[in-house]
Amino acid sequence: MYKILLIEDEHGMAEGIKDALDLHGFKVTHAGNAEIGEDLLETETFDLVLLDVMLPGRDGFEMCRLIRAKGLNLPVVMLTARNEEVDKVVGLEIGADDYVSKPFSMRELIARIKALLRRAHSNKQIPDMFSFGNVRVDFKTHKVFCSEEPVILTGTEFAILKLLIEERPNVISRDKILNEIWGYTFCPDSRIVDTHILNIRKKLECEPRNPEYIKTHHGIGYRFTG
Repeated sequence: MYKILLIEDEHGMAEGIKDALDLHGFKVTHAGNAEIGEDLLETETFDLVLLDVMLPGRDGFEMCRLIRAKGLNLPVVMLTARNEEVDKVVGLEIGADDYVSKPFSMRELIARIKALLRRAHSNKQIPDMFSFGNVRVDFKTHKVFCSEEPVILTGTEFAILKLLIEERPNVISRDKILNEIWGYTFCPDSRIVDTHILNIRKKLECEPRNPEYIKTHHGIGYRFTG
């Protein structure tokens, strides 16, 4: 049974999400604010975090940064009531794996959760090690090194990098990335893929604006050339 930590200050919203996820076989632990959520992450193990952006005190962005700073690689889905582009981009840049805008259907939320968990626990056979330039990727331990210094990639960033490497030298469309990584092909905002690609480039490319390894094919998608 997958364990999900729900950090949401609106009691009614939290109860609705918890009831829906319980019916689908998930075990949900609710925290009413970021501080309680942090304590739970210190004492328990979870498979995924549902994180509201607008929390009292420390907001969801700060909490997401904290989760990644602690080295926790579990998927994070941000719940936002504000359908603003900047909120979504900021959330992805600081390490969130996906976002859902309120109001949302429980069916959509559950589909995204299942896709992220399926990807996180995939048993697909891959080589243990892959190197390009001064970058070394250890697929067995999910660790990445650049000039032998550790680089922190989120779970989604690592999965996208792995997909690009596996499919090299083919061009991978945004739709295929959405389907393989998130489990759906339609997304009202395709920048979810572009933002993650940009984050990977910033961490691994010497010149992110003129990338050597992760190339853009405008109107199509991306290609790995390492």
